[in-house]
Amino acid sequence: MDHDVVVREKMTEKYLLEELDPKLKDEFEEHFFDCPECALDVRAGSEFVSGSKIVLAESPEPVLVPAAIPAPPPFNRGWFAWLRPAIAAPVFALLLAVIGYQNLVTYPQLRSALTQPQVLPWASVNVGTYGAEGPVISVAQGRGFLLFVRIPPDGNYTHCTADLYNPNGRLEWSLTIPAIPGQDQWPVQVPGARREAGTYKISVRGVTAAGESKDLGSTSFELQIQK
Repeated sequence: MDHDVVVREKMTEKYLLEELDPKLKDEFEEHFFDCPECALDVRAGSEFVSGSKIVLAESPEPVLVPAAIPAPPPFNRGWFAWLRPAIAAPVFALLLAVIGYQNLVTYPQLRSALTQPQVLPWASVNVGTYGAEGPVISVAQGRGFLLFVRIPPDGNYTHCTADLYNPNGRLEWSLTIPAIPGQDQWPVQVPGARREAGTYKISVRGVTAAGESKDLGSTSFELQIQK
């Protein structure tokens, strides 16, 4: 998915509001895993939505009605009930506080994390090592890590395609790896995202100049999420 299309079509907002159909949602998720700018927008937007839900879920202060004035018959206004001044004023004040916190604290922290050097957790995995137990990587929720992927060299392929599958067997992303003579190991940075703990699998296919594809093997690693 092209980044300009994501910005023009406001895919981030639609994703957070769950307005994308399943196909577009999968394509957008594949895009923001490889796009730091969109990943930042999704993480910050997700935190803002979560904060807004907490604010809107709070019970408003009751409004005291003088006994001399009879209460009007109940009328269900749905979401319009939030527009009453007694409720809307404190709610909007809290929302403004959440927005201010996002702009003054959350966004700068996330942007700093993207631009500052970091020491990332890492592990080495060997494609085609059948029956071997994969390494264990322990990371904080939402943090990225490095994989040093070793692929047996073969001069018949112009490039390889590596697919990462989560513990439920769902494809998270695909990565094209160039075939460079004499090189058999590539560092792959896995972007930060909310992932579940469990066994992840990497499958690698070699692709010839004619476009023919051959399975070169697979490997796995155990992801542990720090509490």
